[in-house]
Amino acid sequence: MKRRHFIAAAALVLAVGSSGAQAAAPASILVVGDSLSAEYGLARGTGWVALLEKRLAAEKISATVHNASISGDTTSGGRARLAPLLSSVKPSLVVIELGGNDALRGLPLQSTEDNLRQMTEAAQKAGAKVLLVGMQVPPNYGRDYAERFSGLFAKVAKGEKAALVPFLLKGVADAPDPVQLFQPDRIHPKAEAHPTLLNNVWPELKKLLK
Repeated sequence: MKRRHFIAAAALVLAVGSSGAQAAAPASILVVGDSLSAEYGLARGTGWVALLEKRLAAEKISATVHNASISGDTTSGGRARLAPLLSSVKPSLVVIELGGNDALRGLPLQSTEDNLRQMTEAAQKAGAKVLLVGMQVPPNYGRDYAERFSGLFAKVAKGEKAALVPFLLKGVADAPDPVQLFQPDRIHPKAEAHPTLLNNVWPELKKLLK
């Protein structure tokens, strides 16, 4: 009986230890974005995704970040390459920062919405939480288009029960003198603006890591 009790106790310790090890496993964050997340025109390590890694370390949050962002990518491109990324990275959280290039190319809004929805559903089906990062277009696109474009991110997030950052460039594109915060192309923020981008993303992202 004593031996049986010892074996049972040992098995219980192993089970608890295994459970604890699983609970302590670091979160895996996959960022699928475009040039705004791929450090276009910036020195490596100065974009908001790189700053996210530093923020996680500073706050002693155990998480790894996989930046799969590609300059010029669209929602259709992100959708096409998401499946292998989910398979290889096996993320617990997927950040989708796409859509800006869809607008620049004049792609149909319905297509952008459908792609974001499909990506969100695929990530959730793979067991990951999803954070959609919204974008807005300048007023010269027309009020109706601008409102429908910015609104589609909230629409997808609500429909798929995903988290949302309404506007990645808040505090940058709408700053008193935004030209000072952008590279000469007036599309891509300078390095000094990227801490603001991270601050826009961080509150919602941190909630999903709990």
